[in-house]
Amino acid sequence: MIIIAKSTVAAQHIAQVLDHQNPIKPVFVHDNRVALAGVKTLPETELQEVKSEIVEIITNHHSAIKSSRDFHPEDTIIKTPHSVIGGQHFTFMAGPDSIESPAHVEAMGKAVKAAGATVLRGGAFKPRTSPYSFQGNGEAGLKAHRAAADALEMDMVTEILDTRDVDLVDSYTDIFQVGTRNMQNFALLKALGKKQKPVVLKRGMSATIDDLLNAAEYIAAGGNDQIILMERGIRTYDNKYTRNTLDVSAIPVLQSLTHYPVVADASHAAGVSKFVAPLALAAVAAGAQGLMTEIHDDPAHAFVDGAQALTPDEFKLLADKIRQIREAIK
Repeated sequence: MIIIAKSTVAAQHIAQVLDHQNPIKPVFVHDNRVALAGVKTLPETELQEVKSEIVEIITNHHSAIKSSRDFHPEDTIIKTPHSVIGGQHFTFMAGPDSIESPAHVEAMGKAVKAAGATVLRGGAFKPRTSPYSFQGNGEAGLKAHRAAADALEMDMVTEILDTRDVDLVDSYTDIFQVGTRNMQNFALLKALGKKQKPVVLKRGMSATIDDLLNAAEYIAAGGNDQIILMERGIRTYDNKYTRNTLDVSAIPVLQSLTHYPVVADASHAAGVSKFVAPLALAAVAAGAQGLMTEIHDDPAHAFVDGAQALTPDEFKLLADKIRQIREAIK
């Protein structure tokens, strides 16, 4: 249940009266709105004390109540040291899939910054399908990534895989990334909910839109509302020509349902470099508020996912086209 109050003061009073300190039915307040998680209706007697302070009661809302636009109508804007994410802003996040060496990540960072990126992506811990594939350089990778981001005055985003590494990764990164395989790792989501730091939450490869929103709610329920939702392609009946199927429709649908920024990852959707740009442009035309892209100066010899990496020159061309599309759809 979401209650629209006559004022912010009234909302605080309503929350105080109706909050029974039930941990699985928490009460949230935003501006003049009160969200009662897990509550559909209340008896008239319980509302009697605050009835005069209520403008409207919404019961037909998404189960991810704190993530819902019914509770938080305006866009959430996330500010990091070098980026503004959400609303009318557009954010380029780019870099190598894996942190290969300090020199390499800094060189890739210089290239993507020159093209307009403010967030340097890269993986120090890599979730691989096979246990015999390269798993990342761990803390050494985090150190190299942080040093490059600082030298270039960029934000750092990197993937977190395990609750045991949350504090370690937190000590280096500006933005956490939860990958597709961990979208419903609820213990990890709860741990990130306790951190006051942005989280990029990738849609699970077989997840519905509701699954994604409810996963985001685990982070939000813990007190962290700095959430960035990412469409990165889902598995469908045909993956012969692309790695996944980019669900372009998910972008406007999510933006109608939630106040959190919605960005896209065309690299993992495509899986093949020649399809990355067309999918990225489609995502931007559909309203994506940012784009994450993998780049490498020698894709054939990349440690991870070279087949889907753009070269720095290709990324610059893509960034220029994206700016044109953004201008056209204003």
